[in-house]
Amino acid sequence: MFTNPEQFASATKTLFELQMTTFNALTSKAVDGVEQVLALNMATAKNSVQGSMAAGKEISEAKDPKAAMDAAASQVQPAVGGAVAYGEQLKVIIDDIHKEFTEAADHHMAEAKNTLSALIYDVTKNVKPGSENAVDVIKAAIDNAFKGYEEVTKATREAVKTVEQEIAKATAQVNAAKTDKQA
Repeated sequence: MFTNPEQFASATKTLFELQMTTFNALTSKAVDGVEQVLALNMATAKNSVQGSMAAGKEISEAKDPKAAMDAAASQVQPAVGGAVAYGEQLKVIIDDIHKEFTEAADHHMAEAKNTLSALIYDVTKNVKPGSENAVDVIKAAIDNAFKGYEEVTKATREAVKTVEQEIAKATAQVNAAKTDKQA
């Protein structure tokens, strides 16, 4: 058991700092990923507007309706190709985010486990006779904190997996549409 209030305060501070470090690291990875997706979306939107403007100009300058239709039809292939490229770039970004997030989570989980194990050791090494119940309560609290870290990490991994699956579906649909247009 803690032999004085300073030990308890130190253990509490250590747990809090560990939680904040983990939260900051994972939040930083998530924000970096959002920034990358936003940059991709902005570049894609800019390219789309430029392509639409060029296509509109080409259609408006057509000499007859057939030439206008041909000009409009010629824009379908680049648009589909752009959608495929967007899906591929988005998949790369998501894969990188997933990898970085997993590495950060694994690192912080290992650090949390080591820190919590050290806290449990410190709590139990100076147990006074008759304090076993209090030690069990503290151990349970520390174990629950670690299980909380594990659950957050697990939920985040599941969310990333779901996003990856949705991107794969969208990419497959765009590729199927591209194949249909070429046929």
